[in-house]
Amino acid sequence: MKTVILVLQVIAAVGLIATVLLQSGKSAGLSGSIAGGAENIFGKKKGMDEFFSKLSTISAVCFMVFTLLLSII
Repeated sequence: MKTVILVLQVIAAVGLIATVLLQSGKSAGLSGSIAGGAENIFGKKKGMDEFFSKLSTISAVCFMVFTLLLSII
């Protein structure tokens, strides 16, 4: 049982790292805010950023739950 939870925790950790690295940066300074406004108007990258944001949240919650389960066991 402990091995299964540990494997699931590693998968959640790798998924969390991947989704965080695939997200676009939010703080690119003044030029990023101007370009970011233009991207939102024309609809670029908005869907993928929201998808990666939700996926990283799910991965983080799974990682925390598996970590708590491992600490209990």
